[in-house]
Amino acid sequence: MNFLEQLRSLDANDPGRWPLLFRALAIALIFVLVIGGGIYLFVVKEQLPILERVEREEQDLRGTFEQKQRKAANFDAYKAQLAEMERSFGAMLRQLPGKTEVPSLLVDISQTGLAAGLEENLFQPSPEIRKEFYAELPIKIQLTGGFHELGSFVSGIAALPRIVTLHDIEVKPEQDSAPNQLVLDVTAKTYRYLDEEAEGE
Repeated sequence: MNFLEQLRSLDANDPGRWPLLFRALAIALIFVLVIGGGIYLFVVKEQLPILERVEREEQDLRGTFEQKQRKAANFDAYKAQLAEMERSFGAMLRQLPGKTEVPSLLVDISQTGLAAGLEENLFQPSPEIRKEFYAELPIKIQLTGGFHELGSFVSGIAALPRIVTLHDIEVKPEQDSAPNQLVLDVTAKTYRYLDEEAEGE
């Protein structure tokens, strides 16, 4: 009788009569299943949440690493971009008048109107308005003149070496005057960079 025939002839209800080899194999199989189940229940199952957490951390760390690697690869480009921004910022700062230059800039704005052939009705600097890192100096201006003279004034303001912007522009015909005479009401604003000393005041 070969091995397969012996295996078929075994009575599952009476394992005590099995040949010694089959009883040993059955005990070994049960032992392996019990040990395997115990290892799964008491070792693997408890370690699964830790494994999942570590895998998530690995993914996060991998993402952080890849992000930092991209930044490191572009570091020279970032440095060059920063240097360009600093140079550009410095150039813009030079267009802002310093505290000592504001009076001469006010004269330049006033002279621009007169040079354009306009009559100055109002030139009233308002108090300085402090912002985060600069101060804004609004100037209320009212000028009278022709259309071309007003255009020449606006062009002259744009050509000033310092930054001056025009706001709240209102143009209307002058009453009781020649029809080609216009009144320009405008608020000109110039800006001053606040250095650390000025910011602390």
